[in-house]
Amino acid sequence: MNILLIYPEFPDTFWSFKHALKFVNKKASLPPLGLLTVAAMLPESWEKKLVDLNTALLRADDIAWADMAFISAMAVQQESARKVIELCNTAGLTIVAGGPLFTSEHEDFPSVDHFVLNEAELTLQPFLDDLLNGSPKKLYSTDLFADISRTPTPQWKLLDMNKYASMALQFSRGCPYKCDFCNVTALLGHKIRTKTSDQIITELDALRRLGWQDSIFFVDDNFIAHKTYLKKELLPRLIAWQKGYSRTIRFYTECSINLADDQELMSLMVEAGFGMVFIGIETPDDAALHACGKQHNTSRDMLSNIRKIQQSGMEVQGGFIVGFDSDTPSIFQKQIEFIQKSGIVTAMVGILQALPGTRLYDRMQKEGRLLHNSSGDNADSNTNFVPVMDLELLRKGYTDMMNQLYAPKYYYRRIRTLLSEYRAPRLKRRVRFDDMLAFARSTVLLGVVGRERFQYWKMLIWTFFNRQNSLPLAVTLAIYGHHFRKVCQLHLKEVRRTPG
Repeated sequence: MNILLIYPEFPDTFWSFKHALKFVNKKASLPPLGLLTVAAMLPESWEKKLVDLNTALLRADDIAWADMAFISAMAVQQESARKVIELCNTAGLTIVAGGPLFTSEHEDFPSVDHFVLNEAELTLQPFLDDLLNGSPKKLYSTDLFADISRTPTPQWKLLDMNKYASMALQFSRGCPYKCDFCNVTALLGHKIRTKTSDQIITELDALRRLGWQDSIFFVDDNFIAHKTYLKKELLPRLIAWQKGYSRTIRFYTECSINLADDQELMSLMVEAGFGMVFIGIETPDDAALHACGKQHNTSRDMLSNIRKIQQSGMEVQGGFIVGFDSDTPSIFQKQIEFIQKSGIVTAMVGILQALPGTRLYDRMQKEGRLLHNSSGDNADSNTNFVPVMDLELLRKGYTDMMNQLYAPKYYYRRIRTLLSEYRAPRLKRRVRFDDMLAFARSTVLLGVVGRERFQYWKMLIWTFFNRQNSLPLAVTLAIYGHHFRKVCQLHLKEVRRTPG
């Protein structure tokens, strides 16, 4: 059996980093971890080929080679997924689909032959058994959650690793919180399930053997949800693993802001190689936080918390949202002021959207405010429900806010704020060719051609004299800014073209 594993293309979004990746000759930020894990669950005798449309084209001979296509996608990839499905349908190729997009909206894809939904550890084997017996069903789903301590090591050998900026692995699934706009718990539950430290070390060793020496993203939605296990088991193992090599692999992940409450945990994460965390800040407005169920962000000085995390040696990236029912036109300036003061350079700000399976989606549906399904890209200057704030006012406030946040003057000011607080850990790491290439290209595209050239050189000179250890981070953030401005320009053009 020849299995073609297809990962649809991401559109040009904040998270795609397409314009930044060009500086280091990479095609994609991260590999399709879900498909690589599914590949490891398929029979060893089956031939497998991965086509990630973010790094390669889907060719006619790929489709002709295959007996069956496995497609996995997130909501933001739905346009590309539909094109892939159409190509496979035209060729008469059997399609098996799974992942977040299809788990939430499989009814919208009638031409898919088989859906293997929820967690593949539970639903894939029944499909394979029925396939062997000649009677596969249309739909395989479950309300149960898998024991991921039995999940196999992803088949990274299917990748062309040179095309990716980072690798990815998963330590845990689930989140203990109940934010009404988030579909993580609908997909993965509230109970925190973890892999063993042996599994993580095995996966890291597998990446090392394949020659990977760059950054690795722990894709957990809340990496610190099981603090005791982290402090007593996983982080000490990661620290020991790092010491066994001449170079330190850089890790990054997602977590909640209460990381700032645990100095021991922060210190261990930094020692283990974690240099960045993404945190869902959402909004500085307590009323909105309470209404959406994000109480763990309230009754705390979030600016102080962010500063504490950055001073520990981890850069904070932040997620922010406008468009809550309690938001007034003053929220845009409040968000700008908070983000500027925080020194969060990579501030992912989006308009609230209602995702299927969330309490917000159910409420919008009951109130008759739901317009259509989400695009999956909350930074596309739109929403999929009727907001309390006038829609045009919301969109104008959002675009004006993004214009200011990513204007060179304000963006580079945040870099300076971050680097003033951030204490770059001394990692065992040599300067690589990619580092030199990125710096050389940035000096031309940003320091000579770019409209930010004055801010670029001013920031680099300041960093050289005050924070030399942070020079690689400063260059990286300058390149990120180039990408963010490109995406802002794209979305603003689309907003101008869209009436109403």
